[in-house]
Amino acid sequence: MIKIKDNLKTNINWFPGHMAKTKKEIKESLKNIDLVAEILDSRIPFSSSNPEINEIIGEKPRIIVLNKSDLSDENLNKKWINFYKTKNINCVCFSNRDNSGKSIFIQRVLDIMKPKIDLWRSKGIINRAIRVMVIGIPNVGKSSFINKLCKNSKAKVENRPGVTRRNQWFSVDKNIQILDTPGVLWPKFDTYEVAHNLAFTGAIKDEILDIESIVPYFIDEIKTSYISNLTTRFKIDIDSIANLSPNKILEKIARKRGMLISGGEIDFLRASNMILEEFRNGKLGKITLESPKIQGEI
Repeated sequence: MIKIKDNLKTNINWFPGHMAKTKKEIKESLKNIDLVAEILDSRIPFSSSNPEINEIIGEKPRIIVLNKSDLSDENLNKKWINFYKTKNINCVCFSNRDNSGKSIFIQRVLDIMKPKIDLWRSKGIINRAIRVMVIGIPNVGKSSFINKLCKNSKAKVENRPGVTRRNQWFSVDKNIQILDTPGVLWPKFDTYEVAHNLAFTGAIKDEILDIESIVPYFIDEIKTSYISNLTTRFKIDIDSIANLSPNKILEKIARKRGMLISGGEIDFLRASNMILEEFRNGKLGKITLESPKIQGEI
């Protein structure tokens, strides 16, 4: 039986020096920015939103991009958009796997900036490109988002948290310019839920995690609303796992996939890595771990 350890404490501090520097650079760059695009992971909109961003960007116009929307629950995507609408915050869905949301994002930027564009034109300023800063925590897909917007400009893409080291400018078209920034993670995680969600999606480096300990939390999180995702993917009868503990479900999945070591024992580490990988790449189906009704204020 795998033992669940509380390896993600609420007072974890994972705020490397370059992230503190990035926060300062972002504040300095804002004077040249017209609009901020905050990229969130649509599977965990609450957990992937840095609570310091409101303080950092101040009164700058903002648009929230629910990225990786092809991996998240479509019904909850709609609920999150409606939630932000009640807060008078513009929000769009975006998928890095196709062009879903690209035209909507561009049009929304133009709509938000229309009063400013009209003001520029009244002063004789024409063909002034809108400058958009893209901001977000690591591994929400900022660079992939920019690459989809900017066909001729390539932002460095690596599936590792915090690899973008400096600000970079890219052109979407003659009307919009994009400023990329390194990912800024929370200076600390206020709850176990936030820490776990960031770990599940890969925003926290796997190297500093006890994967075997967090996967049972993940299974427990999804078995109520998405148990059919597990049974369909791993070809398991739903009645056989409905009343099982997360550890027992993990064991059953591991045996189904033949993940055994000498003596017929379960290879829990291999099975745990497999489940996280299949969630992250969408093989487990479209799953959203957070609902706006549950989270309340953001």
